[in-house]
Amino acid sequence: MSAPHPAPLSLSTALLLLIPPLMWAGNAVVGRIAAPWIPPVTFNLLRWIIAFLILLPLAGWVLRRGSPLWRDWRRFAWLGLFAVAGYNMLQYLALKTSTPINVTLVAASMPVWMLVVGRLFFRAPVRRQAVLGSVLSLTGVVVVLTQGDWRQLGHLQLVPGDAWMLLAAFVWACYSWLLTRQNEAPEIRRDWAAFLLAQTTLGLGWAGLLTAGEWLWLTQLAAPTGAPLIQWSWALAAILLFVALGPSLLAYRCWGTGVQRAGPTIAAFFSNLTPLFAALMSAAFLGEPPRLFHAVAFGLIALGIVVSSARRP
Repeated sequence: MSAPHPAPLSLSTALLLLIPPLMWAGNAVVGRIAAPWIPPVTFNLLRWIIAFLILLPLAGWVLRRGSPLWRDWRRFAWLGLFAVAGYNMLQYLALKTSTPINVTLVAASMPVWMLVVGRLFFRAPVRRQAVLGSVLSLTGVVVVLTQGDWRQLGHLQLVPGDAWMLLAAFVWACYSWLLTRQNEAPEIRRDWAAFLLAQTTLGLGWAGLLTAGEWLWLTQLAAPTGAPLIQWSWALAAILLFVALGPSLLAYRCWGTGVQRAGPTIAAFFSNLTPLFAALMSAAFLGEPPRLFHAVAFGLIALGIVVSSARRP
């Protein structure tokens, strides 16, 4: 029996798919705001601790003795490393020195990393349209890195944030390919809260180790400034609550439902709204208006997605 075709895109489905890129853009903007107040790795750990506490009453059965989580703990440990500890930590590191617009646009190099990781580690075939689309998307990323001046290619120097975000895109590609290997118990896979809690539980272990290393570096190995590492305020508390509820839980829930309704191809177009939303939010809250090269880069990245997702006649 052939797989059912996704239902036509309805208004409710479109609204569901608009929420994740809005949350992801907001995550980049508030992450930039919080950068002076809290170390990035610690920020990521606290975000997921709050998300864990929210998920616990929704899917606490995952942590019981005899749960499929403990049988498949190695798989969820890898998923937690890439998604909970890896990608988000690297994004917050990137926001220390780069802008939300740049971060979200550089993250759009994902199609390139998807092809590389899929081919090298999962023996996935590479379509010609996918290669062309990846080249277009990568060109858009280069436009961002050179700020639209191609003469800069000869002596291009990445700011640390851009380099961190390129690594984050590679990590997310690894995570996405691991998701295609659906080896875990179906009772966890079909429950979004249980699936996210399983990843978060083991991902917190990785995030805790990385945070301990960050504090060791800041307090002993680096030149200590004497200032508190975390500058607590109501604004920081509100940001932590937002990133735990919005980008961590609400976006994940809406994205999963939207993809089930519309299919991954249509959903991919909505994910590319993240840089646009980030540009609008940066102009409104950070005084960082988008420039012409941002629009060119966004157009190239969007065109790359359209080309790579096109079906053969």
